[in-house]
Amino acid sequence: MSIQEATAFLDEINYKHYVLGFSFAVYGFEQYLNLRQHRRYLIRERPKELADIVSETDFQKSQQYNLDKSRFGFIEGAYKQLEMTLQLHYDVLAVLWSLSGSLMQKYLGYGPEYEITQSMLFTTFFVLMSIVTSLPFSLYSTFVIEQRHGFNKQTLGLFFGDLLKSQLVFVAVVLPFLSAFLWIIKSTGDQFYFYVWVTVLVFQFFFITIYPSVIQPLFNKLTPLEDGELRTRIEELASRISFPLKKLYVIDGSKRSSHSNAYFYGFGKNKQIVLFDTLLEHSDTDEICAVLAHELGHWSMNHTLKILGTTQIYMLSMFWLFSFSIHNTRLYTDFGFNTMPTLIGFLLFQYIYSPVDSVINFLMHVYQRKNEYEADAFALKLGYASTLRSALIKLSVKNLGGFNVDPWYSAWNRSHPSLTERLDALGVQPTSDKPIVEDKKAQ
Repeated sequence: MSIQEATAFLDEINYKHYVLGFSFAVYGFEQYLNLRQHRRYLIRERPKELADIVSETDFQKSQQYNLDKSRFGFIEGAYKQLEMTLQLHYDVLAVLWSLSGSLMQKYLGYGPEYEITQSMLFTTFFVLMSIVTSLPFSLYSTFVIEQRHGFNKQTLGLFFGDLLKSQLVFVAVVLPFLSAFLWIIKSTGDQFYFYVWVTVLVFQFFFITIYPSVIQPLFNKLTPLEDGELRTRIEELASRISFPLKKLYVIDGSKRSSHSNAYFYGFGKNKQIVLFDTLLEHSDTDEICAVLAHELGHWSMNHTLKILGTTQIYMLSMFWLFSFSIHNTRLYTDFGFNTMPTLIGFLLFQYIYSPVDSVINFLMHVYQRKNEYEADAFALKLGYASTLRSALIKLSVKNLGGFNVDPWYSAWNRSHPSLTERLDALGVQPTSDKPIVEDKKAQ
């Protein structure tokens, strides 16, 4: 099918009705799943299968924390659905585009031929509007729910400081990229999808490169892990599997939250591991090494590279499909536009592409859950069987993770299996930690 034939077919669709209909279908389905999970949080008695995993007291704390988040989630979800419906029904995007053009003409003297400049103004207004409408929910989540359950460590000053910094990063990094994105589409004809994909790929690598040294220090302080038993054990673990560890940091996550985490990043032979200071507070050396053994399992089995490759195929396919609708007049007029700006076309395409996106998102969750099981198995092979079990339990208890998870809700919403699913897959009790297979020096 040619682009002209595809465009003629797409011209017959009432896009606004299609988008609204699908959005309500997804909203209804997701609320059904949320309700299934909500009922799990209402259970007061600890299920028997959790008796050897979590104490009755910790189970009750977890249930109450997640119940509070679930109740709030229903309210936030209903508001977001209402907001999107009103935006689409009253053609708010067209209003913002018109406002951007009027201000550009009035203060800069630029006409509609300066489409990229107008797109930057539109994006700024759209982002500001999104911040304003979501701010009450962010404040309540952080300073009421997280505060009530002992997780929030932020002050209002830090919260708004982070918000300001994130917007400065947006202006300095995202807006220039968006300008290049639009210029390439307008300059490369009907084959723009390939050139745009290459541009996005380059930007992703650029952002990953500058993030640890330029962006992250704006929000968190990273300090080298002190010499001692933990550092020695981590370096030994990295050496066992030939992980090219160059730097080992501790990040001050406790300045915002008492939740725990650990991760690694970097290209090629320049890998760096980052431990949250809260993880060091809550876990012993063996448990931290077990958590890192799981993370290094992702590296050993190339999970990150595989997901990156899958994502690139997805991006290229999406841009290719966008090329069939970029010149579709009906797509623009259905949402109140009498012009066809490239940025608007891409935003509207995201709406009509959402059914495909939902399916792909679910399939990615399936794939990521498989990766999590494989990473757990990798840690088990390195000898961190019962230690990984105790580490996972301790992290779930400290983070008040949901212990009683509905399988439908989990499959649709979560990229990680539930704690009980991971423990069942490990199939071990907290006994000894003798390696099940020999170490492999080259992975």
